[in-house]
Amino acid sequence: MAQTLTKTDFNFPGQKSVYHGKVRDVYDIDNDLMVMVATDRISAFDVILPKGIPFKGQVLNQIAAKFLDATADIVPNWKLATPDPMVTVGLKCEGFRVEMIIRGYLTGSAWREYQAGCRELCGVKLPDGMKENEKFPEPIITPTTKAEAGHDENISREEIIAHGIVDKDDYEQMERYTRELFKRGSEIAAKHGLILVDTKYEFGKRDGKVYLIDEIHTPDSSRYFYADGYEERFAKGEPQRQLSKEFVRQWLIENGFMGKEGQQVPEMTDAYCDSVSDRYIELYEHITGEKFAREEAADIAGRINTAVTDWLNARK
Repeated sequence: MAQTLTKTDFNFPGQKSVYHGKVRDVYDIDNDLMVMVATDRISAFDVILPKGIPFKGQVLNQIAAKFLDATADIVPNWKLATPDPMVTVGLKCEGFRVEMIIRGYLTGSAWREYQAGCRELCGVKLPDGMKENEKFPEPIITPTTKAEAGHDENISREEIIAHGIVDKDDYEQMERYTRELFKRGSEIAAKHGLILVDTKYEFGKRDGKVYLIDEIHTPDSSRYFYADGYEERFAKGEPQRQLSKEFVRQWLIENGFMGKEGQQVPEMTDAYCDSVSDRYIELYEHITGEKFAREEAADIAGRINTAVTDWLNARK
């Protein structure tokens, strides 16, 4: 199995602090810039799995970078550079405490709630008589709060504004950006024979301006269906062929793990990790329409340290 990067402990020029997330490690540079390292860690059911997936960080970082560039005319974003295939450097923004989830189709957790009789999701009324994986008349926005710990919670736009979580003008701006980004993402996906089913965006503020931050349109933050066969499968009530990390969740469920107390993560053999890596590379090639170039992986941490340090020093 190729080498993976599952832990980082860099000391970049001007570094003030570091935040270790489930997948990304974020370094604060002079309270002005962020160095975001997409590691090879993989999480499911809010649990970081014990082994890394070769090239996963490179896949996620490069997809996000491509889509940030492809949508920069719609909304200003935090990205300044990608000095290494696993790293994005950008502007430090004050993140809003909500995630903007937009859904074009009734699937996943929204379908499970609908099946249980729910006809209103985050303040959005849902029509009666819908089927799993059916396209909504118009995409719906179902925001969640960003929890410091535990699960994010659904919330309506009215609650967000009433509780002062985000002020009205900023929230309405985020909604407009969310719809425009989803439209662009859907158009790009369609060119590659895919349907962008649902996704999430995160926004922040800097110098009074709203920015798009974090990742965008990656298989970790989005769900894609293959367009070919969608109608036939939907008509027959069959599961859709999809591109997302759902296949990892399914493998865990089949092996008795859903993140609950007392459950053990099944053994992740090298062969299994390589198979997941192959799937992520397949996702990259479908989503971008480009061949994936595996980066040299002999000393990933050393490679990143040199690239980021050189970039930061050159910027002074």
